[in-house]
Amino acid sequence: MGKVVFLKGGLQVDKPSIFDVAKTFLFMDSMTHKKLQKLCYYAQAWHLALYNGERLFDANFEAWIHGPVCRELYNVYKVYGWDDIPKENSIPSNIDEETYEFLKVVFNTYGDFTGDELEKLTHTELPWKEAREGLEEWEPSHNVIKEETMQKFYWDIYEQSQND
Repeated sequence: MGKVVFLKGGLQVDKPSIFDVAKTFLFMDSMTHKKLQKLCYYAQAWHLALYNGERLFDANFEAWIHGPVCRELYNVYKVYGWDDIPKENSIPSNIDEETYEFLKVVFNTYGDFTGDELEKLTHTELPWKEAREGLEEWEPSHNVIKEETMQKFYWDIYEQSQND
């Protein structure tokens, strides 16, 4: 299957992959693998919520013990273990300005948290909890977190913030 392409401003642009998004976050700062996973999860979740169910990238998140994890991203960055992944020197070429600005908002919202703090936060939220339903906290899981639940949950948070 080839790359997904969409038109933006009349130009043909490759849709970013989760790896492009991860490298963009790593351009912003060095971080642990756990934190990178959670930032990518929140980027996808908020994109689904704010862009009417449109995925930012084509990848799924599973409800692992330590929170949402994209298996493909895990396989690439697991070599770093608990150490910080080094910063990237540049932004991937198919991250356009609008996407970069969106990712900066996600980073500005969640970037001051550690990976452990983001794990704890996801454990309080419906999308991860729903996908883990019936499992013990120590039980491994490959259950995919439902994008419909992500979209509705984070949209509800957005709407509540607008009414404050």
